[in-house]
Amino acid sequence: MSLIQNKVVIITGASSGLGEATAKRLAASGAKLMLAARREDRLKELVAAIAQSGGTATYRVTDVADRVQVETLAKETLSTYSRIDVLINNAGLMPLSPLDQVKVEEWDQMIDVNIKGVLYGIAAVLPIMRQQKSGHVINLSSVAGHKVFPGAAVYCATKYAVRAISEGLRLESNGEIRSTNISPGAVATELTTTITDKDTAEGINQLYAIAIDADAIARAIAYAIEQPSDVDVNEIIIRPTRQEL
Repeated sequence: MSLIQNKVVIITGASSGLGEATAKRLAASGAKLMLAARREDRLKELVAAIAQSGGTATYRVTDVADRVQVETLAKETLSTYSRIDVLINNAGLMPLSPLDQVKVEEWDQMIDVNIKGVLYGIAAVLPIMRQQKSGHVINLSSVAGHKVFPGAAVYCATKYAVRAISEGLRLESNGEIRSTNISPGAVATELTTTITDKDTAEGINQLYAIAIDADAIARAIAYAIEQPSDVDVNEIIIRPTRQEL
């Protein structure tokens, strides 16, 4: 039996891309899912598809930039399943642009979702996991959390922050909380659709011509979750074979 079987997992950003692929893979392995995103129609479709395949999932419409909504998500998960084993902080935005474009509103959005959203998720589940004396937080960073790229300074800053938060949680875990940082390279998702700067979008679309399928990341997440409780997979970087940077 898979060690994923019956684990209660919250996935943010679950309505598409990495979140959707991860939900399908974990549900097939017997996890009990709480799916969160802003698009209710997509969440309903995903929950229905999982149920049709024999899996267990429910959802709550959640904006991770709203702390109250994230706290409510955790409370509803606990009420529904009586515990929380894994939080997957997947929700994220990538509206890349050079700094001199001064797209301050987009900078604020990335900080709110990519950093605050991760922290709000941790804040909502950590007391519960401490009480259980077990838990696992999986944060989605990026190769941009390891290297700064032109036109991506703010996005890279948010993903470096995610890595720092992941490592800080590991250091403070007291042997109870597992912390995993996943850093994808080019993956075929909707992430690039948030880029409003035309020149940057053209360059990124060229890079993403070699993008790998979202299930590649879902498999890595499943690998981290299914390890025995005394094994903590802390860092995984996943790129297309052809991606140099």
